[in-house]
Amino acid sequence: MADQVSSNPVTIVVEHLDPELGAWSALEYGCIAREAHASGSRFLLSSVPTSLQMPQDLAATQGLEVEHRSIEEVFADRKSKVCLLDPAAQVELSPADGENFEVFLFGGILGDDPPRGKLFMLHSGDEKILSLIINRPDRTSELRKKGYAGRRLGPKQMTTDTAVRVTRMVVHEKVPLEQIQYLDYPEILINEHERTEMPFRYVKGEDEQPIMPRGMIDLIKKDADHGIDDLI
Repeated sequence: MADQVSSNPVTIVVEHLDPELGAWSALEYGCIAREAHASGSRFLLSSVPTSLQMPQDLAATQGLEVEHRSIEEVFADRKSKVCLLDPAAQVELSPADGENFEVFLFGGILGDDPPRGKLFMLHSGDEKILSLIINRPDRTSELRKKGYAGRRLGPKQMTTDTAVRVTRMVVHEKVPLEQIQYLDYPEILINEHERTEMPFRYVKGEDEQPIMPRGMIDLIKKDADHGIDDLI
């Protein structure tokens, strides 16, 4: 791990514009909230439609804050300190970015062309902010056009919780992106006759297995007859 950990707390902001909340996203949000709380960080779920009722177990998760306003409203006065995590960016995220930017903004899925999802990230005045935005597919290009500085997390697509985990490791724990140990496209054993390959990059855990949200493997096994796209 890194020799020096930033003393600044990290705030994770996920912008959820969808009027619905799928089981996959709910597990990821819960995982992000727990890890953020454990690391002394903050997790803000923003742009939540007022009509969306959070599942009881997710709403009760320690570390989760719900905000109905958008990222652009909440942090309107900090644009010059915003770094957009963008798969089309030319520069990789580095530990120095944790000092140079105050807001890390996730705006579209972080890897693969064409991107399959929607992510983006932030960081603020006295406390760092990671914002992971789950929204419409063209959100990253919208933000790019608005002039945000861009960084990327490498060439391979990550799940939402993985992207947040990697970003926190880089800007808070000061681990260079290339020193993080990954597992790409791991296979999940469904039963003795069936396996499924996950089309994502994950952080490798101490047990040599991909770090996934609690309950995710059970969800994948339960919905083995459906495609990954259907779960997401």
